[in-house]
Amino acid sequence: MMPQARSRTGARKRKGGQAPGKAAVRSERMAQRPQDAPRPLKSEPGGWKASVHRYVQWLNQAEIDRFDPDADGIVTDLDHMSRYRRRLSRLREQELRRGVLPLRSETSAELLRMSASESMAEATAMIELKIKRTVQQLGRTYTEDRRERERLWLAQDGGSYRIIRIEPLVMERRPKYSMSDSFVSQLTAGQLSEDEEKPKSMPYINYEVMPQFKQGRTGIRYRRDLAAAYADQWWNEPNPAYETFEVNCTNYVSQCLFAGHAPMNYTGKREAGWWYRERNAGRENWSYSWAVAGALQLFLSGVRQSGLRATVVDSADQLELGDVIIYDWSGDNRYQHSTIVTAFDAAGMPLVNANTVPSRHRYWDYRDSYAWTEQTKYRFFHISDEL
Repeated sequence: MMPQARSRTGARKRKGGQAPGKAAVRSERMAQRPQDAPRPLKSEPGGWKASVHRYVQWLNQAEIDRFDPDADGIVTDLDHMSRYRRRLSRLREQELRRGVLPLRSETSAELLRMSASESMAEATAMIELKIKRTVQQLGRTYTEDRRERERLWLAQDGGSYRIIRIEPLVMERRPKYSMSDSFVSQLTAGQLSEDEEKPKSMPYINYEVMPQFKQGRTGIRYRRDLAAAYADQWWNEPNPAYETFEVNCTNYVSQCLFAGHAPMNYTGKREAGWWYRERNAGRENWSYSWAVAGALQLFLSGVRQSGLRATVVDSADQLELGDVIIYDWSGDNRYQHSTIVTAFDAAGMPLVNANTVPSRHRYWDYRDSYAWTEQTKYRFFHISDEL
């Protein structure tokens, strides 16, 4: 198990720890005070836990500075270091452009899984990084959270361990269903058949005789505030009322839309409508558009007169609370990730929540994700106010 110790870069140690079975190391950058002496870890100085602890401190320093601090030989994976430096570079440029000043960063790591050779010369650890950054922009301060998972390979080197390989688990790039051409054709056909469905006949009303009906039917108002509140409540844990998917981002966004009073379009067909029904007889019951990013993108792009519908807008600054962004990382029209707008920064640009890789009030462009590429395309959906 990881030591239940918490440390801060240049800061006082906190007492206490997490619940049993949730060992963690923590690092945060704050102003130093004379009494702030580091407390020794509950492990041998050269043990693999100590190396992971130092790695978390190193990551935290990079999060606040947006520069690669001296790794001091902790990490020897040159491929990952190159990848990480590119990420820091684009984030540094983004924050300079936005006028963002980092104020504080707190990074902790929870051990999810660990294995080691019999001689303990080598070890493998899967960790979840919990990153909380407080930034200032145009006089306003706000906090963003995200969770990331990494697999670390460690090897004994003299009296200590080195991290010889790091594999970020980029879950945003791993959709449950591959959007093959046949899959897209099936979904498109399903949505077209729904859109071409003739409206049901309605009884004729003579408005001269019954003027009270002249206003016609009032639509359902989309409650953007409720959608955003739901997103903030469940960003980091699954709602037990719903099935939880291994890749949960679109399922989460659909739940948020439904919480905002978006009506389900139940067809009973996986490839048509937008709906969810609880597991029955061991079988999951939901439409592809409820749980698959590419399918939701197709559904929201469709033209319909009622129910959940959206308008595609040109840029992120046209979005409102409760609107949706869907991401195509490779620029090949195969959309893989979904987020929902839950707040705005001081410049009026969207901050989003997401799941699978839990995120809260994250800047919308996702340049801080390893999934992002120069080919990334976005689809911006403004949800209709009347549904």
